[in-house]
Amino acid sequence: MNGVGPERLSLNTATVRAQWDLAQCIEGCARHGIGGISPWRDKLHEMGVEAAAKAIRAAGLRVSGLCRGGWFTSTGAVDKNVIEDNRRAVDEAAALEADCLVMVVGGLPEGSRDLPKAWALVEEGLEKTLDYARTQGVKIAIEPLHPMYAADRACVNTLGQALDICDRLGEGIGCAVDVYHVWWDPDLEAQLERAGMARIMAFHLCDWLVPTRDLLNDRGMMGDGVIDLPRLRALVEKNGFEGLNEVEIFSTENWWKRDGDDVLATMVERGRTVC
Repeated sequence: MNGVGPERLSLNTATVRAQWDLAQCIEGCARHGIGGISPWRDKLHEMGVEAAAKAIRAAGLRVSGLCRGGWFTSTGAVDKNVIEDNRRAVDEAAALEADCLVMVVGGLPEGSRDLPKAWALVEEGLEKTLDYARTQGVKIAIEPLHPMYAADRACVNTLGQALDICDRLGEGIGCAVDVYHVWWDPDLEAQLERAGMARIMAFHLCDWLVPTRDLLNDRGMMGDGVIDLPRLRALVEKNGFEGLNEVEIFSTENWWKRDGDDVLATMVERGRTVC
């Protein structure tokens, strides 16, 4: 299987968040011929939504996603302020003409051991956000996170679980498939087939290092770990995904310490050779 050219890559701004602001990320993508970008909202707010949208369009970049909405469980109820923030995120995604708004849904409320209650809060919050997103033409993408994050970041942990929610909520909601979170799942192939083109809304690349020194901030560059990236890319494309391959790497002790242009050059080279 042929690799991924830079025009089919997207830079998730987390990959160089320690080095660059959003304007620098946009300029870096243009220098390296990268086809898209996925801003995090903190970087977007620093630049300003209108200015960022204008600069992204001027650079000819596609917005593969906006990171992130969600966090529905933080107070133990579907909080009005959380819903309002998610609606602002929808508006920002619309302004950027993003392919989707990525949702990290939240883990257990503080002091709770009640997973079923957390799941119910997530679904209620997603439904309320989705009702608004439909009016703005924005697609909502649940990102299932690795089970190690069930308590503190996301209690939706498999693609199958995310798709069950999508089945209940209907049109306009799907999934962001991040290899770091799903590569281990023995049911992944069947669930990608179940998802199909309409519900595979984003595809995120990085690698799983052995050993992993920090479970949040020690992701690998593609090719440095154990994930069979060509196989997973082939599976999402087989099931209709035609979007950009978004590189999202959290790396306190490695990639966040390197020159930003070096990171992007490596990202482009690995896209061609190992993805």
